[in-house]
Amino acid sequence: MSTILVTGGTGSLGSLVAGRLRAAGHEVRVLSRRSPEHPVDLLTGAGLDAAVEGADTVVHCASDPRGGDERAAAHLIAAARRAGVGHLAYISIVGVDVVPLRYYRAKLAVEEMLTRSVPGVTILRTTQFHDLVARALGTMAKLPVMPLPAGVSGQPIAVEEVADRLVELAVAGPAGRVPDMGGPQVLTFEEAARAYLAATGGRRRLLLPVPLAGRAYAGFKRGGHLAPEHAVGKGTFAEFLAARAAG
Repeated sequence: MSTILVTGGTGSLGSLVAGRLRAAGHEVRVLSRRSPEHPVDLLTGAGLDAAVEGADTVVHCASDPRGGDERAAAHLIAAARRAGVGHLAYISIVGVDVVPLRYYRAKLAVEEMLTRSVPGVTILRTTQFHDLVARALGTMAKLPVMPLPAGVSGQPIAVEEVADRLVELAVAGPAGRVPDMGGPQVLTFEEAARAYLAATGGRRRLLLPVPLAGRAYAGFKRGGHLAPEHAVGKGTFAEFLAARAAG
């Protein structure tokens, strides 16, 4: 079995990836600034060389929509190259190359950095996780009128299924950019909002589609963040909501 380092290993995806790798018998190192075993700050590179030394594979799940992804990736790539890591797997987002959102641009830049600098790389793009969509709708539902981006749909996917696929890819070895992974259904925000309200006590809210401005909104409205041709996910958004309500 191999030694696999997981960045973002305490997050919703990374923790699942780390757990599945351990269950399969791999030695797993979870990076964190507060980790007693592998204290690492990706933004400064502090502690990276010691954590990466001897690792066969790095699974890069760490990400921050507030910024810093490119700087963190530069430090990680440099440390991986110094340590002779043979494989770096990266989780990205469907649409980073067509939706001009700042966070998406950063994710695309990291993809390009990896492709350019790492001899053995795997890149998996997925659609939005169920929990991300639910949290967005939960914020909107705090108001008596739910403002929804007009004409925009989503394709939520179960984070557990993404973890399964990422583990499979990490163990298999470098594969370049692999086929995208999308959820089983494309839902309008109105459809998702109705499902969310029904699953959270049947609350009544007026749904108000709001046209927005900007190139990023136009990209979402065109469906640049969707992958209907790769709807390989099994768990639906309604099933996720029902399970969360029951649990």
